[in-house]
Amino acid sequence: MAVSDSYIRLIPTSPTWEPVAAAADVATKYVAGLFAGPSDSVDEVAHEFYGEVTVIDSGVNTESAKCSSCGAAVDLAWVFEVIGERAEDLSQLNVVLPNCGDASSLNDLEYDWPMGFASFEICVLNGSRDQYELQPDELERLGSLLGHPVRQVWAHY
Repeated sequence: MAVSDSYIRLIPTSPTWEPVAAAADVATKYVAGLFAGPSDSVDEVAHEFYGEVTVIDSGVNTESAKCSSCGAAVDLAWVFEVIGERAEDLSQLNVVLPNCGDASSLNDLEYDWPMGFASFEICVLNGSRDQYELQPDELERLGSLLGHPVRQVWAHY
């Protein structure tokens, strides 16, 4: 049986925003330091500039989504259909939701396992520590280092 990899994917809250290279380096070192305690471990911490908006998914985890306005369920198959239709240019994430007719962004839907869209990410591969995910104060510090608020996506592949 193959062992799956787990990731913490840290992305700006705005899909098209990217930090300057120096800030990305400092922020990546900060995140690596969060996994550097005596009982902590991590396979890799790295950042990537994609050059275009990319889907930052949760792997096999995401099973549902809700409208951020009305809370109604949004069919995940519909979400991925829209992503497929816009695959050449994901910078346009605004949609009219089929369940309620509200205008929203695919980035703003409430996914049961967070996912999002980004042009940049810091990725932690197989990180292990007492608090696996980054805590609110760590996310705030990371956003400060980058110059923009961030959110995290937990992924398993």
